[in-house]
Amino acid sequence: MPISDPNFGHLISCECKLREKMDRRQSELRRLSNLQAFEDKDFASFNPDVPGVRSVFVLGQEYARNPQGWLFLFGGYGCGKTHLAAAIANEAIRREYDTMFTVVPDLLDHLRSTFGPSSEIEYDERFELIRNIQLLILDDLGTESATPWAREKLFQIMNHRYNLRLPTVITSNGNLDKLDPRLHSRLQDVVLCRRVLIEAGDYRRLTIQQRYSNFRSYGN
Repeated sequence: MPISDPNFGHLISCECKLREKMDRRQSELRRLSNLQAFEDKDFASFNPDVPGVRSVFVLGQEYARNPQGWLFLFGGYGCGKTHLAAAIANEAIRREYDTMFTVVPDLLDHLRSTFGPSSEIEYDERFELIRNIQLLILDDLGTESATPWAREKLFQIMNHRYNLRLPTVITSNGNLDKLDPRLHSRLQDVVLCRRVLIEAGDYRRLTIQQRYSNFRSYGN
């Protein structure tokens, strides 16, 4: 750069190094997210013709294209909550959003593991990553161990994201009245949080014919 340029004397990474850094970050996020187990869970493999899911399917697609606010999906076992949450995560990552998908008990295990002697990452570093990630997807809220430590860490993460209005997707199949009252209160904020009850039955109980009859594949 010429001496008159504002970037004169500054170290600037080349495009290949920036891409390499971004790829490493995405790989780390995928590793923490355990999305390898959910690679087939996208919108194309979700059957929107199962009764009770089409509206939330469309809502999930819209949210993945432009994550804003909180999206809270709740309902019974097997109604499609995790599939939709993973589909949102996979689509958001494809669109290069920094995204972390995690089952809530696994999230707390990730944090606990940073206290071990073999941990390659500091607790504060991982905690800040989770709190500030561009899009956080928390699956199965309410199934975590109800220890004081777990409740407090989870509250700190969600309260931080609530205060900063950071895009967050939450799923739960538990009794909402049994959630930490502080979390329950924030999930009821209609200005920030879109609450969607999925009234579909248990998809796992359907026969193969029922699962795929009238099924149409939805591409991007």
